[in-house]
Amino acid sequence: MVQPKNLKKLTRERMERTGESYTTARKNIMTNKPESPKAARAAAARNYGKEQRERDQAAAAASSPSNSSSSKPKKTTKKEEELPEYPAPENVMQYDAALWHRVFTQAGVVNPVTGLPFTEAMLAGLAGGIGFMQHSFLDEDDVSVALITRSHPEPYTQNLLTRSGAKLLERTTSSPIRAAEYLDAGLDAGRAVVVRVAVNALPWIDPEDVDEADTIDLAVVGDYEDDLLVDDGSGSLNPISPEDLTAARAKRKREKFWQAWVVSRRSPKPEALASNVLDAIAETTARLLGTSELRGIPAHFAKNFGIAGMHTFAARLRDSEGKTGWAQLFADGGQREQALEQLAGFLSDTRFGGIGGLRGQYADFLDEAAELPGLEALGEYAANYASLAALWIDFSQLIFAELEPAALFAAMADAMEQIAAAEEQAAVALAEAAAQLRV
Repeated sequence: MVQPKNLKKLTRERMERTGESYTTARKNIMTNKPESPKAARAAAARNYGKEQRERDQAAAAASSPSNSSSSKPKKTTKKEEELPEYPAPENVMQYDAALWHRVFTQAGVVNPVTGLPFTEAMLAGLAGGIGFMQHSFLDEDDVSVALITRSHPEPYTQNLLTRSGAKLLERTTSSPIRAAEYLDAGLDAGRAVVVRVAVNALPWIDPEDVDEADTIDLAVVGDYEDDLLVDDGSGSLNPISPEDLTAARAKRKREKFWQAWVVSRRSPKPEALASNVLDAIAETTARLLGTSELRGIPAHFAKNFGIAGMHTFAARLRDSEGKTGWAQLFADGGQREQALEQLAGFLSDTRFGGIGGLRGQYADFLDEAAELPGLEALGEYAANYASLAALWIDFSQLIFAELEPAALFAAMADAMEQIAAAEEQAAVALAEAAAQLRV
């Protein structure tokens, strides 16, 4: 396939016009896929909130005392009143933990020891932090590869909310009318309301680019004119009509119209938070080490989880003859490229993976947890996970190495075995330390 000249420039221009991601825009240029009018409208909607905020800020600056002889205080726009202290996404490592960091910050919920908002790292650690699951299969021409490095399959967000100790109001209903009433109640209280939606039903998303079953949590942070404003982690607030949001929520198969918002600034007691940290560590290390039961997971699939799953993955990379070995499974060059691209996507994604396999973030969690009463010893184990982050980064970079398939898969298998050995050593040491702190 011939690569167009100035591909990067063409890709970024298409991104601006269509709202597509860089990867999607580049792929569509290479395959000559036409731009859809829907994508262009979605891009305009995505920029609407940002442009309006810039106009509001410019107008406010022009009317400020430094630019005017008037002594009247600056008039606060309606939008500013509806979005008190809601922070923009910054340096996001894990999507859900970062979303709730912003929601908690706006609600005034803080870490009882530092007096500052809960960090993304602390919330991620309370949710379970890290884990491992890998699967790969080929169904005719359909390549499917997944590598999850966050806590899995435990309920990540539910663990985060429960262990944080924040006081929340959660609602689930089958009625769109009742769901809208619940949403209005949270917004009227001046709080961001988190809702669950089908990704492919969002107006700024091309349905062809996402799986039909893919869902995501969004924070509805206020309204402006006839639209609601939602935080989807993109860095700007996206306007969406109440009707479109209702439709996106209704497409979820489970927990239809679920939502939650923080009803109080109340923070947990330091001792309670310390206990919850130990609960989270115990669950995380047990899942990695395979010492706890995998509920709801078929026995034949359980071998893909935890450190055992890392060994399984390494064996499949090394296997040159078996049907499940990557050499045979992805013998076709195009399918092999798809598999490696999907693998790299999970390692850079912020939903189910992340840079360094989220191990660097887990090291930050342990450092912060060491400030809680009686947990000072946890700080000694942060270095193990910082080192693991470096190994995961090396593995992710290896995916793009210019090697023959057999040599590439062998190198990836060696790297994965090295990671598995280091993961086991770190998890055993941390599990023992946490157990001793319980005594």
